[in-house]
Amino acid sequence: MMAVSPHERSGCGCPLHARRLFTGLLATGALAGQTWAQQEQEGVRGDVGRTSRFAKFVSAEQVEGAAAQQYLSMLKQAGSQRALAGPDHPQVIRLRAIARRIIPFTPPWNARAQQWRWEVNLLMSKELNAFCMPGGKIAFYYGILQKLQLSDDEVATIMGHEVAHALREHARERMGKTVATRGAVELGSLLFGLGNTGRAIADMGGQLLTLKFSRDDETEADIVGMELAARAGYDPAAGVSLWQKMLQASKGAPPEFVSTHPAGDTRIKDIQAKLPKVEPIFARAARPERRYAPPPTA
Repeated sequence: MMAVSPHERSGCGCPLHARRLFTGLLATGALAGQTWAQQEQEGVRGDVGRTSRFAKFVSAEQVEGAAAQQYLSMLKQAGSQRALAGPDHPQVIRLRAIARRIIPFTPPWNARAQQWRWEVNLLMSKELNAFCMPGGKIAFYYGILQKLQLSDDEVATIMGHEVAHALREHARERMGKTVATRGAVELGSLLFGLGNTGRAIADMGGQLLTLKFSRDDETEADIVGMELAARAGYDPAAGVSLWQKMLQASKGAPPEFVSTHPAGDTRIKDIQAKLPKVEPIFARAARPERRYAPPPTA
């Protein structure tokens, strides 16, 4: 059963308190009888390496804690500007329905996902963007749903991709590299009386919305996201149509999602090359009971 906040139980209708947590999903039996061990023996598991050693320079608890604070701050700001969609918004209902199908398949990729307090929210901005912060903090921008007229399969592809970044701890890895680099510099500064250690993670929360992932990170998120979407019953081939739409949208000023997520013909070919590994998973996956429409065009 999905957990409900005290504010929801009391009937509070403000956008900030209307967000919902997606805890408890992992005990619902949504894995359809398939064990996690079986999941690890198929799909794209063999195409993904181990978590980078740089991630060990920063604790997962630190990163997830910083993410939770930054996410809450973002929601409060959006709520104060009336830019946070409420729980009854059709697209919020849609996003959370898709998330409910994806989340139960996340623990094989990261055991910590079982304890994450998942949240899914919609920001009423024209930006073409979406993200998932460490700890399962998901946000979509209205613009990406409306302008690209995304199907549920394409939404699941984006959500799977962003969730994959969190599961594979790409943000923690990037921060770890920063800590390792600054640590070495600050150690040298200490020897010469020029500085103090420990500053590398002081602004950790502020980094989470501005981190740029590497090409390898993006490729990994693509293929892990495809598998998550396929297991949830969404067509992994939607990745092709999604990035075709992204390329079309980027012919003018590149949208934020494209600028931080390099796209191109090579990327589409990479997705197509992995489809044979995830299509059998999709073929036997339970399909969503309901399909949703994108927002009306502007």
